[in-house]
Amino acid sequence: MRIGLVGTGRIGTFHAEALSRHPAVGSLVVADVDPAHAAAAAARTGATAVGVDEVFAGGVDAVVIASATAAHAGLIGRAARAGLPAFCEKPVALDLPGTLAALAEVEAAGSVLQLGFMRRFDAGYRAAREAVREGRLGRLHTVRAVTSDPAPPPAAYLPLSGGLFRDCLIHDFDMVRWVTGREVSEVYATGSDAGPAAFREAGDVSSAAALLTLDDGTLVTATATRCNGAGYDVRMELAGELDQIAVGLDDRAPLTSVEPGGPDAPLKAWPGFLERFAPAYEAELDAFVRLAAGRAANPCDGREALAALRIAEACERSRRERRPVALAEIPFG
Repeated sequence: MRIGLVGTGRIGTFHAEALSRHPAVGSLVVADVDPAHAAAAAARTGATAVGVDEVFAGGVDAVVIASATAAHAGLIGRAARAGLPAFCEKPVALDLPGTLAALAEVEAAGSVLQLGFMRRFDAGYRAAREAVREGRLGRLHTVRAVTSDPAPPPAAYLPLSGGLFRDCLIHDFDMVRWVTGREVSEVYATGSDAGPAAFREAGDVSSAAALLTLDDGTLVTATATRCNGAGYDVRMELAGELDQIAVGLDDRAPLTSVEPGGPDAPLKAWPGFLERFAPAYEAELDAFVRLAAGRAANPCDGREALAALRIAEACERSRRERRPVALAEIPFG
């Protein structure tokens, strides 16, 4: 199979390395709006550097989109019109109208689109989903989701990111749906811009918290920050009437107990998302290769991504308007 990859930044190069090792990928071509970036990624992975237009001109069996977020929707449309199965890092677009338009183009073309919600392939989240679906926790009553980045992204990234709810917490929103099997009915969210000035200048927040009510009455708290100096911290706790479990509570979680006799601080906390979720990223690309070859079902299509984005949109509206927002207020297409 010949795969084309567009976007050779940090995550794009990581994907190129994973695809270059995949036994079903016979050749790989990479492209970037900056040809020097593409050439560097090609030299590192043994791929062939080409122009972006060449990726869609024929000769590849599928395309992986890892470009800047603002380019996602346009590249998804090009893949759809070329009849190419596409994998795209989240999000589809920076806003809801752009997302709906891109997904409509995919559906009109009858093409395949897999979205990059890598936590669906993480061993811990998969075990949690199994425990919930098998009823081992009993009726769920409380879920707590945490995502904490060790340091803010570059200031230039913030105005292009879509904001903390759409860029960061959207992974937690996807996991809430995927693990519990329930839908969010209402949100109440707030945020703080008390961190670096770049967040205020971009109209974003550096920390946020959301209370989600699921359609069966389960309560979910989801918090995120860009300023967690202890390390990269991603966890989910699920509490039911019979038992409670935690995802991400391992010997690299950046937590220090102050209890006498409590566990020691981690010797090597997770430094970032690529290190924490490296096996999951590889697994989702393997799933895409099998999907593109017609050997597997789509594990996360555009409508799944839209569902998570709707929650993020509701949270952002709640933050700005300082009120609860029902999901019914957010269009679903």
